[in-house]
Amino acid sequence: MAFRLEASMLGLRHTPVLPETFDSLSASSEAFYGEISEDGDLLGAIAVTEEQPGNMMITRLMVELSHLRQGIGSRLLEHVLIHNPHIQRFSVYAGTLNTPAVELYRKFGFIPVGARTVDYGVELTLMQREM
Repeated sequence: MAFRLEASMLGLRHTPVLPETFDSLSASSEAFYGEISEDGDLLGAIAVTEEQPGNMMITRLMVELSHLRQGIGSRLLEHVLIHNPHIQRFSVYAGTLNTPAVELYRKFGFIPVGARTVDYGVELTLMQREM
């Protein structure tokens, strides 16, 4: 559902099909962290990968729609930043038109350093935070 909302923010009329499956995500090299409710429901998740020693890419950050604007994304991002003190540079691609995502990363000291256009004409901004 979060992907559909972002697709809408980015101006897409149709939501592209996500190629990942549970098995492909389980087999990926990404490290996943999540926030779980008292009832055991997944409220949000963040995934990262250390591309090179000292450089970490945030590959996903998603929050359950019914829990948006409750600080979950901030807590997940803060967890990654605090628990990886050996990382010198954090990077993330955010949809340029996804204002809430761009503002979240800016709040944590990420700055835009580049952009690229991907499928369906979607522009992504590369944001980085140097430690």
